[in-house]
Amino acid sequence: MVQGIAEFLPISSSGHLAVLQHIFGLQEVPPLFDVILHIPSLLAVIIFFRKKIARLFAILFRWILRKPASQQNENPAEKNSSEETAFDLLTGTEDLGRRTILAVIATTVVTGAIGVFTSKALPEFPIKAVCIGFLFTAALLIVSGIFSRRKISAEKNPDAKKNSAQGISILHALVIGAAQGIGTLPGVSRSGSTISGALFCGVPGAQAAEYSFIVSIPAILAAFVLELRDVSKMSAVGALPLAISCVACFAAAYASLSWLMRIIKKGRLEWFACYLIPLGILGLIFF
Repeated sequence: MVQGIAEFLPISSSGHLAVLQHIFGLQEVPPLFDVILHIPSLLAVIIFFRKKIARLFAILFRWILRKPASQQNENPAEKNSSEETAFDLLTGTEDLGRRTILAVIATTVVTGAIGVFTSKALPEFPIKAVCIGFLFTAALLIVSGIFSRRKISAEKNPDAKKNSAQGISILHALVIGAAQGIGTLPGVSRSGSTISGALFCGVPGAQAAEYSFIVSIPAILAAFVLELRDVSKMSAVGALPLAISCVACFAAAYASLSWLMRIIKKGRLEWFACYLIPLGILGLIFF
């Protein structure tokens, strides 16, 4: 449940798992077990954004096969529903969809490079470093929350809506990829840092959140593939505990994802800082 909740809420799933491992006195947890718990989270985000992901794949196949573009010329920034506006900014037109695909690739490459570097240069983190990561995430959320509210006010301007409808640029993708790479550090939230990076680039809140969760798909898959070499260690975990963990993780992940999307549209990311700051301080004192 903790993995499912913290995977999408900006509070760091890896940091919370490290804290639980410390509290429960678990000396070693099979690495693949932690990665397996990401699969229910991955399934939750795929189901939640299934329509958007399907549109991206359709655009990709048309692009590869050089088929005519879909006749979808409506300007997503001019729709009446704020929810649909945010969603369509990534896939509302053929051009926006292609921009999003290129951006996902660029973000994934940058994140992968940073992730490989940090895993080799910083293989293990003491629990106090994780607590410092909580405080860093809290500061990031406070600043990005201010940016988000300002962006919501700016989006009421029709001209601002038209500008936001340009989608995710390659520059945005590189910045977001770097932010997601930093989010691989324990205690630093991947979703929090990625969404914050997008907000700092001027990406609207709902679009920033959606893009953050879409680029989490290749990141989770890459982590899973890299950890497959540890499959022999999976024998230390029983089938029943693993099944229970996956079910609980999926239910918690889907619920937290739904809740977070509503919070982001209100521009209230700093709410989570009210939880992370006491958690980080108490961890520094007692761990």
